[in-house]
Amino acid sequence: MGAAHVIVLRYHEIALKGRNRPFFVRRLSDNVRRATAGLPVGALARASARLLLPLDDLAAWPETRGRLARVFGLANFSLAHEVALDGEPDAALDRLGAAILVRLSAVSMSSFRVLTKRADKRFPLPSPEVNRRLGRTIQEATRARVDLDHAALTVAVDILPGRAFFALEKVAGAGGLPVGTSGRVLALLSGGIDSPVAAWRMMRRGCAVDFVHFHSAPFHDRTSQEKAQRIAAELVRWEHEAVLHLVAFGEVQRQIVAAIGRPLRVVLYRRMMFRIAEAIARATGAEALVTGESLGQVASQTLPNLAVIEAAATLPVLRPLIGMDKGEISDQAARLGTFETSIIPDQDCCQLFVPPHPATRAHPEDVEAAERRVDVPALVALGVAATERVRLRDGEDAAAPAARSVVGR
Repeated sequence: MGAAHVIVLRYHEIALKGRNRPFFVRRLSDNVRRATAGLPVGALARASARLLLPLDDLAAWPETRGRLARVFGLANFSLAHEVALDGEPDAALDRLGAAILVRLSAVSMSSFRVLTKRADKRFPLPSPEVNRRLGRTIQEATRARVDLDHAALTVAVDILPGRAFFALEKVAGAGGLPVGTSGRVLALLSGGIDSPVAAWRMMRRGCAVDFVHFHSAPFHDRTSQEKAQRIAAELVRWEHEAVLHLVAFGEVQRQIVAAIGRPLRVVLYRRMMFRIAEAIARATGAEALVTGESLGQVASQTLPNLAVIEAAATLPVLRPLIGMDKGEISDQAARLGTFETSIIPDQDCCQLFVPPHPATRAHPEDVEAAERRVDVPALVALGVAATERVRLRDGEDAAAPAARSVVGR
């Protein structure tokens, strides 16, 4: 009755893109193909605000489902069964109902509902009528109760030209926009809880995200670098590939400490990080910097300090967590899978040479006067030169740093 197994992938936000929709759909299609590479799937096809992906081996469904759940741009998807709708509408609907009953024979349910989406308006029976007739067929065969609001099982039906797909399960997608449709950004990855969530949220808005991590070599060991690499490897599962830049920041910090008084040191550290990150971003084609800053969370994240720190950069600085509190961010990190790694103790560069009472309302003129005591361009060049680049790909273990340069991708 029901023919081949087909995964029906539905997108929502992309459908609102008007003339730009083909660009978004092409990128989404590319990302789906990359996510399912190596799995027993057929050629991806498009149909009425949906993508259709044949699945040749049902045993691969759990792995396929897990990978597709990390593809941004998908609202939801289903493992569906295809039925031809040729011939008279009544006969076609009878075949569809019979195919559904075959699948339901292995399912125990106390209640159900049928939800039909009729993408092909030429099919003469409207969705409510399809729901009613299929519902009656199912109820007569199973004696299950119809419940339109809290059904134990939903039979989802998509009617397309010449065929229909039905599914007994709908899997939530990652939502958002396909990675690569909103440009490339560089995320400052601290190794803490916040910055991985910020990077992930920018991926969800369609950005390809690379990472930069500042560590305190030679004054600390490689703990924070290894931790950042683990977090980046977890995040890259959502975008397939990325580059992690590891910046040895300890000597830059030492020179700032030698020249500048205690209260402003944290602000100057952050300004120097932004400058170094911007140099890396421009060399690698990134169009903005991303941070995990949340307003008022620590001394460097007051409004005056955020303003004076951001003034050191000329690229846009994006802060997707700015209005979130620690609990909200931690909950999202737990769902994302980075929380447990983020809370592992490490020797973070932010803990090196930190004064006991950092300035919370730095004034631009004071910061600029302090920076005149150091050679800012030389310190930026020092940080850039002391950068290791790690190329990461989904499905691969994070490799050892391969080069100490920033010379493009």
